[in-house]
Amino acid sequence: MSSPARVDNLDMGATVWMIASTALVFLMIPGLGYFYSGMVRSKNALSLVFLCMMALAVVTVQWVVWGYSLALSETSNNGFIGDLGHWLFLDVDYRPHPNAPTVPGVVFATYQCMFAALTPGLAIGGAAERIRVLPTIVYTFIWTTVVYDPIAYWVWAPGGWLAKLGVLDFAGGCAVEIASGFAALAFYAVLGKRRGFGEEKWQPHNHLNIILGFAFLFFGWFGFNAGGASLVSGRAGIAFMTTNIAGAVAGIVWVALAYWQQRRFSSFHFCSGAVAGMVCVTPAASLVSTWAAFPMGAAAGLFCFCAVEVSLRLGIDDCIDVFAVHGVGGVLGVMLTGVFANKHVIGLDGAVSKGGLINGHAYQLLIQLAAAAASAAWSFGVSYLVLRAMDCVPIFRFRVDAAAEDHGLDFTELGEAGYSFVRDLALAHAPASRPHSLSKPLITEAPTPPPGTTAAIEAIIIQHPHDSRPMLKGSPSSGTVAELPSPK
Repeated sequence: MSSPARVDNLDMGATVWMIASTALVFLMIPGLGYFYSGMVRSKNALSLVFLCMMALAVVTVQWVVWGYSLALSETSNNGFIGDLGHWLFLDVDYRPHPNAPTVPGVVFATYQCMFAALTPGLAIGGAAERIRVLPTIVYTFIWTTVVYDPIAYWVWAPGGWLAKLGVLDFAGGCAVEIASGFAALAFYAVLGKRRGFGEEKWQPHNHLNIILGFAFLFFGWFGFNAGGASLVSGRAGIAFMTTNIAGAVAGIVWVALAYWQQRRFSSFHFCSGAVAGMVCVTPAASLVSTWAAFPMGAAAGLFCFCAVEVSLRLGIDDCIDVFAVHGVGGVLGVMLTGVFANKHVIGLDGAVSKGGLINGHAYQLLIQLAAAAASAAWSFGVSYLVLRAMDCVPIFRFRVDAAAEDHGLDFTELGEAGYSFVRDLALAHAPASRPHSLSKPLITEAPTPPPGTTAAIEAIIIQHPHDSRPMLKGSPSSGTVAELPSPK
């Protein structure tokens, strides 16, 4: 039992700020789902929101069972992984964790849970539009245990080997950004490209969803980067501002590059660029002076934009740019932290550090390189092995079949639709004499629809109402899993 003196060190302001930041990071998870949903075709939009929210549920269970103990144990005797001293949240109560000495341990553990829950949701984007739900849920539990937890322990736990080496990673450049980006690349390596990739030109189907999701992400990122920083010393304010500056600068740079290439402005490009900037500044958020966010944001906008272009030229189907933004942006951010880390900023709340290259500590760059390389290699290698192993078991086969992929995951995996336009337009084209003739499943081996409705259904289901891209391939009369609910 800890002494009462430690309890007296608890700070109400710091506790309230971390609880508020936990709520902010929580908002990033549905925000991520909406962000992703707008970037894919409408027939897959709902599935991505669902998988992001399921990741929150699955990781919450995993975190309480053993995730928190494995990732942030302060009693483990090895540098690789934590022990099970806190499994089922045993002794996780008012006693603070060494990483947050003025906050109750249970508050810190809950705050960190949101980080763990967000990360697999990021990685899932690498398999968008072609992944089954059941194996993804199981994989999320396993991946968090064997990939996220070890990397988080290396970097953040008192006994982690990278922490002892002196790595500087404030808010998740390694455990969140690099881990998710290279896990997404592993998804691509195992699942391959989407059907029709390179043959059809696909664009985001709903830019409003992208902007809405981005707004939640940007808002939540303030808690993500600043939630663990000291309020009294001003480092929380520094983290808040560096996040804002890096996102703004990177968004502007990305838009400028896209305009130079396409001669038009794009809300989608701004959102992608701003996310890249915040990814890059995440490991440095409260370790650098605010001015450092300008070059970090500019570098993120440039390098991540180029990474997207290179991926397309190489034929890599990174449909949501997870690797290009989070993988490349995460590595860039970890390395630039070694350049711009300022020992005077780090020392505002009493911490001792030699800083980075700007303080004449060039050796920090080697430490940062080791952290980035180890995190990338571990995430890609272990993710790939787990995916391959699970894919050998029929019930855990990851990729949907060709017909399901054409029809869309919303229909084939969830039996639901993210939009009601299919039903509404079909009813609008139904014969006036039989307005409810479309209230039954479209796919069955059942009787042929009444005269005059088949053509209307095919025209509506196969073509997206706002675009000329195919939504479904093949005739509904030959069998689809789509179902139009009865009108109320």
